[in-house]
Amino acid sequence: MSVLLYRVDERLIHGQVVVGWGAVLRPERIVVVDDELAESPWEQELYAMGVPSEIVADFQSVADAVAQLPALQASEERAILLTRDIATMNRLAEARLLEGAEVNIGGIHHAPGRTQALRYVFLSDAERRRLEALSERGVHVVARDVPSARGVELDELVRAP
Repeated sequence: MSVLLYRVDERLIHGQVVVGWGAVLRPERIVVVDDELAESPWEQELYAMGVPSEIVADFQSVADAVAQLPALQASEERAILLTRDIATMNRLAEARLLEGAEVNIGGIHHAPGRTQALRYVFLSDAERRRLEALSERGVHVVARDVPSARGVELDELVRAP
């Protein structure tokens, strides 16, 4: 499988992804799956400015990703797939595209209704349930902000206060 990292990160493309994960994984493509961003060329340009020229930035709706992800998974192209939220990643899992994959929880920030699970992850009760639903669909869920950090497994992540 050529998708080297499936990651939930509210900031999408930023230094931790491009420099931290990019240096380790050496992707040729970063696929951002986000319905709103897929409809906004000027926002896509802003995000693409943070991507080195040797990496293709691709912005897809969930429907497009569901259609195109099997081909990407079967290709030899090295890719990172990002979603802004757990719900979007869950939609990919509901389409049976993530069975056996690991989903990295990389950055979900404080917002009303969320409590801190890790210094870089704040979750609502609904988001905790969505993470458990990912696991029930055969997805290994682990939180890790950068490649060198200790991975935090799902049971520890959802138990956090």
